[in-house]
Amino acid sequence: MPYDAVLADRIRELLLEEDEVTVQPMFGGLAFLVAGNMAVAADSRGGLMVRVAPQRGNELAAAGTAEQMEMHGRPMKGWLRLNADDVATERELSRWVGYALDFVHTLPAKQ
Repeated sequence: MPYDAVLADRIRELLLEEDEVTVQPMFGGLAFLVAGNMAVAADSRGGLMVRVAPQRGNELAAAGTAEQMEMHGRPMKGWLRLNADDVATERELSRWVGYALDFVHTLPAKQ
């Protein structure tokens, strides 16, 4: 299944005030990068991928709706996935995008 274009537009809207946002197709989804660092993505399963501080990932996943991402059976620290239903409201989507922005703002810009 391709990424959810409506979700991608909602993410784009939340990032309008951010500097240096680029959008790039990635892994069958649509990734949003801030200063060259991937922050969030509308993923190929119709949900949301979110990048957070690695130490925060387990805490957020344990709190409820998010699950830790895995690639080839290995956990990806600092990457969470949410189903589309988990970010159906603007409040919920904004909260998760905010977590991602909080983390990527701590990273150096990539060229």
